[in-house]
Formats: sequence, structure tokens, C-alpha cells
Amino acid sequence: MTNPFLIKERKNLVIDPRLENLKNDWLIEAAIEDIQLKLDNKEVSSHDLVLMYLDRIAEIDQSGPAINSLIEVNPDALQIAASLDYERRTKGSRGPLHGIPIVIKDNIDTGDNMHTSAGSLALADSYAKEDAFLVKKLREAGAVILGKTNLTEWANFMGEKMPTGYSSRGGQVLNPYRADFMVGGSSAGSAAAIAANLAVVSVGTETSGSILSPASQNSLVGIKPTVGLISRTGVIPISHTQDTAGPMARTVTDAAVLLQALQGVDEKDAITASNELLETNYTDHLLAEGVKGKRIGVARSTYFDYLDEDKLEIMNSAVDKLAELGAEVIDSVEIPSTEADWDINVLLYEFKSGINAYLKAIDPAVGIRNLGDIIKFNKETGEPALKYGQKVLEESEETKGLLHPVYLKRLEKDQYLSKKNGIDAVMKEHRLDAIVFPNNYGAMIPAKAGYPSITVPAGFSPKGEPVGITFTGGAYSEPVLLEIAYGYEQGTKHRKLPVFG
Repeated sequence: MTNPFLIKERKNLVIDPRLENLKNDWLIEAAIEDIQLKLDNKEVSSHDLVLMYLDRIAEIDQSGPAINSLIEVNPDALQIAASLDYERRTKGSRGPLHGIPIVIKDNIDTGDNMHTSAGSLALADSYAKEDAFLVKKLREAGAVILGKTNLTEWANFMGEKMPTGYSSRGGQVLNPYRADFMVGGSSAGSAAAIAANLAVVSVGTETSGSILSPASQNSLVGIKPTVGLISRTGVIPISHTQDTAGPMARTVTDAAVLLQALQGVDEKDAITASNELLETNYTDHLLAEGVKGKRIGVARSTYFDYLDEDKLEIMNSAVDKLAELGAEVIDSVEIPSTEADWDINVLLYEFKSGINAYLKAIDPAVGIRNLGDIIKFNKETGEPALKYGQKVLEESEETKGLLHPVYLKRLEKDQYLSKKNGIDAVMKEHRLDAIVFPNNYGAMIPAKAGYPSITVPAGFSPKGEPVGITFTGGAYSEPVLLEIAYGYEQGTKHRKLPVFG
């Protein structure tokens, strides 16, 4: 089948020949450590990096293949980069993210000249009053916020048939590996941008699979942390029991560096005070033999059934590779609650509560003060806002508050089934360090538990579609998961670049 990207004309900007050479010869797949070395040696500046990435955004994202991963570029990025270059010269570097261009999902507040809309037309004119806590952490670390990424609108909590990566404001994100491959969502733009080398790393968000899915589909590393590791303040919410932001990167190392910068105790988000890993240096857990000696269970029942023959072969090879790298593989294990009568009632109730609280804090001039206003705006706007409907928004609006018995009983049930009779039970029974799932197919139960997962490239189908392997553990097991993920990555090196015409 002809790659659709190959039939589109590429349009290149004319930039400094030195930067053009750097962009083509070095920038592609450059890791944080490599970039910092060049910055320290004055071979390149952060200002140069921003220019080179902007050139690639023009060439690949907004023309040529037209991946459409960015919804907005930071108009202040060049000036911020220049100021960080000056600081490096006069005071030294703040650390590994100093001067590094980063993109973040468009449901994360930035108190600057960019909007925060969750991909919706309803909030297309909304400017956040201040940075989300995690954005403050990034700026403190010296990162350059290069732009906002497109996403599945309202983080895929709007219409039942909405394709991954589509938003009314931003349009459709395409998978850089082939336009007809699913891009994954809801953090589609955060994944596609990094897969296509339009920034160094990105921040996505997840309620259930929204980091793991696009990371798997774009041959990336994605970390969905324990709920509480990263503050949710200033992130447009779906569920206060499941939401978290997390890193998306081309390597486990870069993901670990970004995770380090994102975490912190936020007095406005009480759960962050329970973080057991504040003193942990995640890069200390990047061990070449990180798989060796680990007990890893394969959640084969149900989850592997989703795979076609080609992807099943890839996952079977991945499981064999874990054993070859020294893991004690238990194939297979079964989560007791896998076939329970799961539903989304907790999300429906918590979304209405959370979004109404968020909307009260935005500029009244936007004219959207609650969920009912969003639904009304979409109806009045018609087709541009309702291409795939808003059934999920309407179902959430019909809920009756967090005191309602339906919510309280379902919350208790979800917590029990996902934790004590879910992940905790299977890990205790088999004394596991981690559970293996294909792609994001096992995301729901650990998501309801608020437990961490890391996905790593596992290979490509014969058609070239990326496949990921996901490692899941108990609360605050990120160090162990990083050891396994890094050891597997170093023992396989499956990631490869998308090929553009």
C-alpha cells in the first residue's frame, strides 16, 4: 500500500545553513544528554534548538506529511531560549532540562500567551491565569515550553465514536509511521510530535490508556505514573481518582529525566504529599541488567486475545526476550477481576464535578462556566463542534453529584476490584515485580487503581505499525518498572524513525 505521506509535497523553510546541517545530521533522535553536551560545549544554543524544531514543525507537522501534532506554538519560545542561553553563560546550567524544548498537551494550563482548550472550540479563546504546578516545575528546571499538542478532544471524554487524535479545534493528528495507522489517544499530539522529532520530550496525560496507547502506537516510551507522583493542579480534569500527567520520550532515559522534573509536593493537590519517591533519583535505576532476576507475570488471558497474528508473534517474542535477559517469567497470570462488570460511572460523576470546578476559575469573558455551558455551546455551534457528537458529555451532565449512591457504591467497587482483588492480588499470589500487557490493552484496571505503567517499543508489524510492551506494578513501583523497561530497551533497541518522503 502506498504511504500517503509520500504523495504530499514537502515545503522546507530556508534557515541558517549551519542549523540546517545540524538539524539533518544530529538533531534527529538526539537525546537530552547529547543535547546538553553540545550546549555546554557551545556547539549549539537553546535558541538554535528552538529554530531547528520550528523548522521541522513547518516542514513535517504543518506541511509535507502534515502530521498535525501541534495545536499551538509558544510565541515566546525564542526569547525564553535566549534568556536561558544567557543564564547558562553567566550562572551555569540548572540541570538536564536547561534549555531543552518540550511540548505539552493542550489540557495543561500555561499562564502565558498560549491557550488551554482541551482541543475544544468552547475553550478556544481561554487563557489560563497561571501555570499548572507541573509547568512551574518544568520552568524551574529550565525547560523551554515550545508549544501545545493536539489531542483527542476533552481527553477522549466527549463522543463515543470520536477517533483517537481528533479535536474540533485542532483537527486530526496523524501517525507519523503511516497516516492510516491509529495514532492512539488521547495524548496523540504529544506522541506524534516526539516520534517525528519535533521536540525533545513531551508531557501527556492519562485517565485510562491515554499515555500508554499513543506511546505504543508511535514507538515511544510512555510513563503513566502512580496517581500522586505528579500534581494535577492546572490540568483540565476527568477523574480525581485516576488522572495523572506523565512523560513521553524516545528513550527510557529521557523519560526518567522528565519524570524527575515533573514530580513534587503541591499543597493544592493533597495526594502528592503521599509520594514515597520524592528522594528517589530515577536515573539510578537505569540498569543495563535491569530485567535480570525480576519475576514478571504475563497477563495473557483476555489481553493477548485482542492481538492479530502478527502482533501476537511480536509479543510472544518480547516475552521470550525477557526470559533471555534473565527474568523469571510466569506465563501466564490472571488478574482475578479481569472479567468483572466494569463501567465508567466513576468517570461520569467525577468529570462533572471536576470540570465545573475548573471552569469556575477561568476568565468569565470566555462565557463557559460549567459543563452545561459546554454542551449548549456545542449545540449552538453545530457541525464544527459536534462532528462526533457529545454523548459522553451529556451523560456526565445528567449525574447527580458525588453524594449519589450510584457514585459512592461504584467507587468502592472499583477500588476493591482494581487493587485488593486486582493488581495487588495477582502480584501477591505470584510474588511479581511487574505484569506484562500488550500495548495499552491492560490499562483500565491499573488506571482505576491509580498504579503505574511503562510502555516500551517492542517492534513493528510487517506493515510497519509500532507495537509496545507495557510493564505494570503496584503503587510507587516506578523504580522497579524503570529497571525492567531500561533493561528491555537496551537488550532490544526496537525503536526506529518514521520514514518520510
